[in-house]
Amino acid sequence: MDFIEKTISSKPIFDGKVIHVRVEDVELPDGRIAKRELISHGGGVGMISVNDKKEVLMVSQYRIAAKSMMLEIPAGKLEFGEDPLECGKRELIEETGYKANKIVHLGEYYATPGYCEEKLNLYLATDLEWVGQHLDEGEFLNVETYKLDDLYEMVMNNEIHDAKTAIAILKAKMIIG
Repeated sequence: MDFIEKTISSKPIFDGKVIHVRVEDVELPDGRIAKRELISHGGGVGMISVNDKKEVLMVSQYRIAAKSMMLEIPAGKLEFGEDPLECGKRELIEETGYKANKIVHLGEYYATPGYCEEKLNLYLATDLEWVGQHLDEGEFLNVETYKLDDLYEMVMNNEIHDAKTAIAILKAKMIIG
């Protein structure tokens, strides 16, 4: 059976700086009509950066949606149409002060595909070089290093609550060991 939902109509209901929200009428596979509330988002990029001692550069910052400090890999929002790799390189320098001389793409993931079109590109950054931190205006975060093995254990013990960070740690662990 074909489970594709066909969009019949789409109505924008909110246009913000970061997200756009719309309601769509869709035809379900059985012919019935249903409504879908969807969020458009330019996407994001995350960089798991590992030095030669298998230490990972992590950032901790307050996230209003989670109402808590979150431990995350350096990451940033893509502008619509922006190249993910270039965004990742920029964000790594801005947030941590390090430039990566080797970068491997770890994949592309949907954050919450049930209602949001946001896609996240993840990269493994190695051969790090200090070039100086340049935080954006209004950006407040701490940069800390953690052993990759310790971060892996934190993921397995449900101590890392950011999905992109957990995926990146698991993939880096498989590649680096």
